[in-house]
Amino acid sequence: MQSVPVIAIDGPSGSGKGTICKLLAKNLGYYLLDSGALYRLVAVAADHHGVSVENERALADIAAHLDVQFLADKVVLEGEDVTLAIRTETAGMNASKVASLTLVRKALEERQRAFAEAPGLVADGRDMGTVIFPQAQVKVFLTASAEERADRRYKQLKSKGLDASLPDILADIQQRDERDMKRAVAPLKPAADALEIDCTHMTIEEVEQQVMALITKRGLH
Repeated sequence: MQSVPVIAIDGPSGSGKGTICKLLAKNLGYYLLDSGALYRLVAVAADHHGVSVENERALADIAAHLDVQFLADKVVLEGEDVTLAIRTETAGMNASKVASLTLVRKALEERQRAFAEAPGLVADGRDMGTVIFPQAQVKVFLTASAEERADRRYKQLKSKGLDASLPDILADIQQRDERDMKRAVAPLKPAADALEIDCTHMTIEEVEQQVMALITKRGLH
């Protein structure tokens, strides 16, 4: 795995990690790991099986045996299309709770590392550069104000025809930030050698240019 180029993009919910990672993966021809989707899938699978998001051992078992397929245009869990289901605010909040559990994180660690295959990987998450891929050649910590992130999320949900409340989204993001940053295992924080980008007042294109400049500097493009 050491020889496979890895670009780790970490940051809080709504910071634009997903969009940037997809652009980078496409431009570089790299594989893409959406680690947040794995935690969302554990939360959705738990709901399907009537397992509480506080039952750590049962959740860890679900995480270790996730029957999931990442297809070109959808995500399939246990034979069911859950592409939209894993992107709801409820799934996101439950995923944040699930992600705070040590046994669940351990169950998913090696599964995430297995995504690192040639020609390279763009990894999107909250602990990609600190825990999962500490050897990553490029590490970026992308953030923005909670208000800006809530507004982006609100517009994203509305554009998909989903019900959304801006005040509720802002409250959820603030709660999620606190939970992610204060959890005992793999708290949300920049890697010591990460490039930190506050994109509150930046366009996606401007962020992409900064990250690509770093990737070029590190000799990966």
